[in-house]
Amino acid sequence: MSQFDVTIIGSGPGGYVSAIRCAQLGFKTAIIEKYSTLGGTCLNVGCIPSKALLASSHHYEELQHFADHGIEVSGEVKVNLEKMIARKQAVVDQTSGGVKFLMDKNNITVFNGVGSFESATSVKVTKADGSSEIIESKNIIIATGSKPSNLPFIKLDKDRIITSTEALKLKEVPKHLVIIGGGVIGIELGQVYLRLGAQVSVVEFMDRIIPGMDASLSKELTKVLKKQGMKFYTSHKVQSVERAKNAVTVKAENAKGEIITLDGDYALVSVGRRPYTDGLNAEKAGVKVTDRGQIEVNNHLQTSAANIYAIGDVVRGAMLAHKAEEEGVMVAEIIAGQKPHIDYNLIPGVVYTWPEVAAVGKTEEQLKADGIAYKAGSFPFKALGRARAGGDTDGFVKILADAKTDEVLGVHMIGARCADLIAEAVTAMEFRASAEDISRMSHAHPTFAEAIKEAALAATENRSLHV
Repeated sequence: MSQFDVTIIGSGPGGYVSAIRCAQLGFKTAIIEKYSTLGGTCLNVGCIPSKALLASSHHYEELQHFADHGIEVSGEVKVNLEKMIARKQAVVDQTSGGVKFLMDKNNITVFNGVGSFESATSVKVTKADGSSEIIESKNIIIATGSKPSNLPFIKLDKDRIITSTEALKLKEVPKHLVIIGGGVIGIELGQVYLRLGAQVSVVEFMDRIIPGMDASLSKELTKVLKKQGMKFYTSHKVQSVERAKNAVTVKAENAKGEIITLDGDYALVSVGRRPYTDGLNAEKAGVKVTDRGQIEVNNHLQTSAANIYAIGDVVRGAMLAHKAEEEGVMVAEIIAGQKPHIDYNLIPGVVYTWPEVAAVGKTEEQLKADGIAYKAGSFPFKALGRARAGGDTDGFVKILADAKTDEVLGVHMIGARCADLIAEAVTAMEFRASAEDISRMSHAHPTFAEAIKEAALAATENRSLHV
C-alpha cells in the first residue's frame, strides 16, 4: 500500500499548484486525477481552450478593420473552424503536458482514476479498467472542482442543447446561438461565435449581464457588444427549451409577463457551475457537505475532518482558477506549520471579451449597501493616446476610494488589456495605497496603464489631466 504525507484529489489549477507547493515544502505528495489528462476543467474545457478560441476569433475580427490602418487584404478571407478547434486542442495538449512535466520535476506521484474516501486517511483509486488500489495519506486535499449547472426543465443533449464543454468543439458556426445566462462564460463564448458570423442572443434572468460586477462595467460591455451585433434579453426567465431536429426553440417570460420565442440552431446553457463531489464518498471520511453541494470548511480551509482540507470551486467563494491556486498554496503552507493568509476581497475578476473587463475590491453597489462614504474617479480610454493609436477606444477605468482616508476600495475597468492592467490595482490595494499614491506614480507614456493614473487623479479632487 502506497503511503504519502499529502494526497490531492483533483489536478486542476488548485490541485496541481497545491501539489507542487507541498513537494517544495518537503512532503511526499500524490495527486489523483479521474481523466487521462492533467489540468482539470480550467485547462481542458475552461480557461485555456476558451481563451485560445477568443484569440483566434479576435484575429479574424481584426482583419475586418485592417483597412482603417492602411492595410489592404486582397482575396477571400474565411474561417476554417476545424483548424481553429484543432489549434485550440493543440494549446490544451501542450499545456497539459506542461503540468505532467511539473509533476515529474517535483517527484509527485500521479494516479489516474476516480478518488473516493475509504476513511479519513485512506483513498481508493478506481481506474478506467475497473481495477483499484488503496493509498494512505496523513493529509488529504479535496480539489475536485465544478461542473456546469443546468435548469431542471432543460434536457441537455450535448448536441444542439449544449454546455460550455460542447461549445468549445462545435463542428460548425451556429446560424443563431441562443445563450441562456449572461455571465462570464456565456458572454465570452458568445463573442467567439459572434465574430465568426453567428447571430447571438443572450437571455439573462437578472436585469443586466455580468451581474456580479460593478453596474457601470455591465452597462459599458452591453453597449459595446450591442454595437458588435449581440442581442440581449435581460430580466427574462426561461420557460422552456425544446429541440426539433436541428432547430432549438427557447421561450422566456419578460418583466411584463409576456412570452418571447427565440428560434435558433444551438442553445448554450450557461447558468453557472456547481461543486463536483460525485463519487467522493465524503461521508466515509467524516467530511460535511452543505446543502448547496459545497465542502464545508473553516477559515483555514479545513473540513470537519482535521487532516482533510478542501480548495477551489468545491468550497465557498468565487469559482476562479487563480483563487483555487492561492488556496492550494495556503493549505500546503498550513500543513507545513506556516501561517499564510488570503484577502478574498483582493482576488480579481476578469471577463476575457474584447474589450476586456476586470475588477478588484468593492463595487459601488456594495459600498452603498454597506453605508461606506466613497469618492469615484473615472477616465475614458477614448482620451488615451495609446488607445487612439491602436484603435481600441472603448471603455474606461474607475477607481473608488474612501471619502475620508483616500484608501482605494475598488478598481473597475473595461477596455483593451484590462486583464493585465488589473494587476496594478491588486498590487496597490495589497499595500493599502491611496488614490493619491497611484496618481503620483510615474506611468510610461503612451501606455494603456496611464488610464489608471488618470482615474486616480480624477478621484483625488478631480485632478485628471487629459479629460
